[in-house]
Amino acid sequence: MTVKVAVIYYSATGTVHALARAVAEGAAGAGAEVRLRRVAELAPDSAIDENPLWRRHADAAAAVEQAEVEDLAWADAFAFGTPTRFGAPAAQLKQFIDQAGGQWRAGRLADKPVTAFTSAINRHGGSEATILSLSNVFYHWGALIVPPGFTDPAVYAAGGNPYGTSFVTGPPTGAAPDAAALDAARYQGRRLASIASRLLAAA
Repeated sequence: MTVKVAVIYYSATGTVHALARAVAEGAAGAGAEVRLRRVAELAPDSAIDENPLWRRHADAAAAVEQAEVEDLAWADAFAFGTPTRFGAPAAQLKQFIDQAGGQWRAGRLADKPVTAFTSAINRHGGSEATILSLSNVFYHWGALIVPPGFTDPAVYAAGGNPYGTSFVTGPPTGAAPDAAALDAARYQGRRLASIASRLLAAA
């Protein structure tokens, strides 16, 4: 049976979008059927227009299908991506997650493998805290957290974040992830799909 993976993310200037695509590629490379979905933008056009990188990505991202709560029910495993906002997920991703109450109450989120990835401007800008913050959601769901851990050289090459792939853009924001970060994200997607496939087979 083919495992189904939903990669759901928010990206303002494109960094997390690039990581999400790499996670999706990794999962697909492991044989998974993948849905790559962006969550809805909540910021007004006036705010987006103040940052040319944000505007450019917002226009380009329109080609990516928007996430729906049904994607969570469809998936056997999830990967969530977000830039860090004061050590927590962006409001756009949190707003999507807050709509999942019905799926949670129906037990459709329990026992499913889940992983997370992020980016920040600064090396100590809250990447690990953001992923750990998302983990609080996963505990409530009863999901099975699948971190990359220190299980592959790609993790070390990308800076050694065992919680999830993270990329430090440095100022200005919107820097594209380097090859090491993309390799780590692909590995994280492969690992998620592989573990989900093993659990599905066992069930």
